[in-house]
Amino acid sequence: MAKTVAKTTRNKTGETAAEGKKQISKPEEKVFISEADQYLFAQGTHYDIYKKLGAHLSWEDGKQGVYFGVWAPNAQAVHVVGSFNGWDQEANPMEKLGPVGIWGLFIPGIGEGEMYKFLITAADGRKLYKADPFANYAELRPGTASIITDLSGFPWKDQKWMEAREQKDMRKEPLAIYECHIGSFMKHPDGTPDGFYNYRQFADRITEYLKEMKFTHIELMGIAEHPFDGSWGYQVTGYYAPTSRYGTPKDFMYLVDKLHRAGVGVILDWVPAHFATDAHGLGQFDGQCIFEHPDPRLGEHPDWGTKIFNYGKYEVKNFLIANVLYWLREFHVDGIRVDAVASMLYLDYGKQDGQWVPNKYGGNKNLEAIEFFRHMNSVVRGTYPGFMTIAEESTAWPNVSGEVGDEGLGFTFKWNMGWMHDFCEYMKLDPIYRKGNHYAMTFAMSYNESEKYILPLSHDEVVHLKCSMVNKMPGYPVDKYANLRTGYTYMFGHAGKKLLFMGQEFGQEREWSEARELDWFLLSEKNNRGMKDYVSELLKIYRKYPAMYELDDSWAGFEWMNADDNENSVYSFVRKSSAGTGNLLFVTNMTPVKREGYRVPVPKKKKYKLLLNSDEERFGGWGNPLPAEVTAEKTPCHSQEYSISLDLPPYGAAVYVF
Repeated sequence: MAKTVAKTTRNKTGETAAEGKKQISKPEEKVFISEADQYLFAQGTHYDIYKKLGAHLSWEDGKQGVYFGVWAPNAQAVHVVGSFNGWDQEANPMEKLGPVGIWGLFIPGIGEGEMYKFLITAADGRKLYKADPFANYAELRPGTASIITDLSGFPWKDQKWMEAREQKDMRKEPLAIYECHIGSFMKHPDGTPDGFYNYRQFADRITEYLKEMKFTHIELMGIAEHPFDGSWGYQVTGYYAPTSRYGTPKDFMYLVDKLHRAGVGVILDWVPAHFATDAHGLGQFDGQCIFEHPDPRLGEHPDWGTKIFNYGKYEVKNFLIANVLYWLREFHVDGIRVDAVASMLYLDYGKQDGQWVPNKYGGNKNLEAIEFFRHMNSVVRGTYPGFMTIAEESTAWPNVSGEVGDEGLGFTFKWNMGWMHDFCEYMKLDPIYRKGNHYAMTFAMSYNESEKYILPLSHDEVVHLKCSMVNKMPGYPVDKYANLRTGYTYMFGHAGKKLLFMGQEFGQEREWSEARELDWFLLSEKNNRGMKDYVSELLKIYRKYPAMYELDDSWAGFEWMNADDNENSVYSFVRKSSAGTGNLLFVTNMTPVKREGYRVPVPKKKKYKLLLNSDEERFGGWGNPLPAEVTAEKTPCHSQEYSISLDLPPYGAAVYVF
């Protein structure tokens, strides 16, 4: 066991995790766990607990070293074993500090770079080697040890961004998110087996790309430490450790800092719904179920093979809420996207009769998870109003983004999974069948005011034989790309913030795989290069015109011109700003038929200036022109007094400003 765990690993900066002892830096203060710390943790309100539990540089009696703390209430004994003591089971016994079950120990003469685990002697005598739940750094998989590291001292240079963030209401700001998996965005050409870029190397590449494309934020998948690449980071073992696949915690700080200085925000995928069952992880941590619910009907996901957190336990809620604050405070992240919220809210999610337990009222709502979300959002968003919490919630649960005081869950935004499903199903149709499904594309506006929405086209839509976005589209290749350009135009014009998964912006043709990089070679092709340029133009317009984002959750910012032309499969609508200027008219033709002299209702007798024509040759289109400027005529159309006449290109989209 010891020999397996203690093997030397090398990270992407060339450092080795157990290459002798590093110089011990002078700790700023003595670390210890007081009775007050234990009391607050037991109450679920110690939001700095990550500064006490785990491994922290400290000093005692004039000696420098490391203070270790771990919560293991049912353990007979706990020892710290590591590279510094030859993984000796008896060398460093910990002391149980009180009835809460926290154990502590100061070990002098050790410092950064040492690997360690907690050897827990369970009540029944079993010996369990566990990674530190609060570790800030971990051994590169398949190794499972924790690594002592110091998070202090990073020279942050993003003060301007951080100050501005706290003054923003992101519900009224542009939010265009690039969902990204670092390990498969781009592979390193050095020929290493994984080809992973270090966080710093990745920072240099992604920052320039996002600046060029004009995305406002990046959402990073799989940052918390996880053992299996194929889980994409959704089965976590180290909630407090940026994965060592891509370097050290300070390398990750560099990535966030560089993105911030370039004007790009950072959102992390966060997974409180379940955790991995690996032996070194949180499951049966001290021989009993302390992080997960002991009843398997409440503590296990049968379909996912994972454990469910016990949201009724104060220490567990504290572990999770403090984790959000940890990423916010220590790494300056700007938001979290909370994975699988529906699986937390419903006790019977993914379960058959007999596999779940009703709540005290006999229903299927998880009352403890509801309270957890309200607690989390009250603390996090109440303290840091510029920080976003985003719910991936796939049902009609009410008030997910409603305020806690109004019986809401308190999230900043909710993913609109209904819109995503309707959009994808409609766009996959042969155009001859679209007129029979016309209202699938208009339905989302009927409930748009019920939540603060993000429109997601995420990684989940381009895996498991669902096809890439471009290959969902019908027709020949040129039709597929024209379809997708028009579909993206509809998406960007529709109310709600935006999210695209990496590769979708240039028409990645293969499904995504975490094992390979995106097909960047496609950018030598006209259609893909044109798609990338077109999405960039959409993003520029999106960010330039407040009509596109400031009134996303209100009919004051959106008006249908014609939502009912199912015979022609044409949609037209207007996005409006609060100032009444810079309003935008969107017209999308969802068929391969050119609509000559098509009359579009407009709200005012004004001049309408062309901003974007999806059929331009530079975007990969056929080159059908649209008038650069057209003046509205007093010709009633649909419900409007005025209208304009356009020759709509096949599979074409037009955006006009007025």
